Amino acid sequence: MLAVVFISALLAPLLSPHDPSAGDLAHRLSPPVWAGGDWSFPFGTDSLGRDLFSRILIGGRISLLVGFSSVILQGAVGTLLGLVAGYSGGWVDNLLMRIADIQLSIPFLVLAIAVAAVLGQGILNVVLVLGFTGWASYARIARGATLQVAQVPFIEAARAAGQSWHRIVLGHVFPNVINSLIVTATFEVARMIIAESSLSFLGLGVPPDVPSWGSMVAAGRDLMTEAWWISTMPGLAITVMTVGINLVGNGLRDLIDPRSR
Repeated sequence: MLAVVFISALLAPLLSPHDPSAGDLAHRLSPPVWAGGDWSFPFGTDSLGRDLFSRILIGGRISLLVGFSSVILQGAVGTLLGLVAGYSGGWVDNLLMRIADIQLSIPFLVLAIAVAAVLGQGILNVVLVLGFTGWASYARIARGATLQVAQVPFIEAARAAGQSWHRIVLGHVFPNVINSLIVTATFEVARMIIAESSLSFLGLGVPPDVPSWGSMVAAGRDLMTEAWWISTMPGLAITVMTVGINLVGNGLRDLIDPRSR
């Protein structure tokens, strides 16, 4: 499932039969080919005559870009703060974890909407919004794993050898907590794709001139009775991608931690 999505997104400019932004009012609201439509527009067209197949392919690139970029950003920030909190302890740990608790107490999408409303539309802004509103879960996971690893003998031996704290954290602690973080990051990619689609659905994501699955679903919500495919086709694309990513996450969890099987 993911192979189809990744290849389609990578080769989107070559596979797209039409310009995703070009409208053709002569073929406005053309149905999919299996519903009596034309093979020129296999997934049908929207209210402006734009080819849905081409727009879904280009939208997949946006979703993958935002999903992976935001996860890399939130994972880097959250993991670093979690490692520092778990290894340092004391007031540093208390301060960072109380900030994380405050952020986790606010529903993620509500916080993302509030920040996105301030920053405005744009792919970079969406990545920043999702990245800096999702670091807390990584921080708590990294902190918990660090507290366990920091007590083992080889960490005490590294301290006794006079190694600096950052060398111990990055060279000894981090490699022993990365497995759980990888599994978490895999599931978070699917969640960030849904979050980006939600923001775009509400008009707070990517600009209107950029094809996005969320904005495509929003564009067809008032035409469900006469042109159901406008919202259904990008909705199915979101479903296929997120289900595929979650299945990969389950496989990684079983591979990394046999006790979860």
